[in-house]
Amino acid sequence: MKLTRKLVLARAKSSDLDSVRKLNCWGCNLTDISIFSEIPNIEVLTLSANNISSLEHIGNCQNLTELYLRRNNIQNLSELSYLKCLAHLRVLWLAENPCCDDDPVKYRLTVLRNLPGLHKLDNQVVTEEELALALQDGDEVLCPSGTASANSTNGLTEADSENDPLNYSMEETNKIRAQLGMKPLPRDKFPSFSSPREHGATSRRKSHTLEAVLLLLKDLDMEELKIVHTATENKLRVRARHKEKTPVVEQ
Repeated sequence: MKLTRKLVLARAKSSDLDSVRKLNCWGCNLTDISIFSEIPNIEVLTLSANNISSLEHIGNCQNLTELYLRRNNIQNLSELSYLKCLAHLRVLWLAENPCCDDDPVKYRLTVLRNLPGLHKLDNQVVTEEELALALQDGDEVLCPSGTASANSTNGLTEADSENDPLNYSMEETNKIRAQLGMKPLPRDKFPSFSSPREHGATSRRKSHTLEAVLLLLKDLDMEELKIVHTATENKLRVRARHKEKTPVVEQ
């Protein structure tokens, strides 16, 4: 069964697709959800108990925060590649799909390796310990076979890929580690993160820099954390003083 515009508007009680924020299509025997290419602003989506096998079109829902996909027909965790660009996704329920059955522990670590922004997976809170373990033992998923090569870089051009924010983040992380007398982080231990293209290269770079710093904090001891804390407080004081000196222009 194909999810149609008419069905979406009826269930969401909306007049147009752009205004749809929440949608519950539990148990509708859906197989075709290509309509989500036209629903960019949805935030909470329930698609449990259907027959969905691909998540390709959900990757267009850049404002999505909660996604419920329990009891569908998702065969391979490579489908997660379509969700990696969803920067706001915090809740995912994927249990009871074929891709979850072989090794439950490996499955969870792989999901978290590829979607490190999740706060809850399959109704269980994600812990810092799990995230750290996922970076070591989780698998990095690739786009499903047959996917256009443009999708493999999350919509980036070849020129954009050469300046991948991952390189910037790793460089910045290792620069900080060197200042603290720590060994550089090897590339194969550094996680790959994705951001929506529409935020632009500057926003992507800032986002990855923050993630690099947060990753670094996990390796610091008490003394090193105090150094970072002091430096942060000094930076905040400088920014606050600068803001106070900035003249306000009346409109």
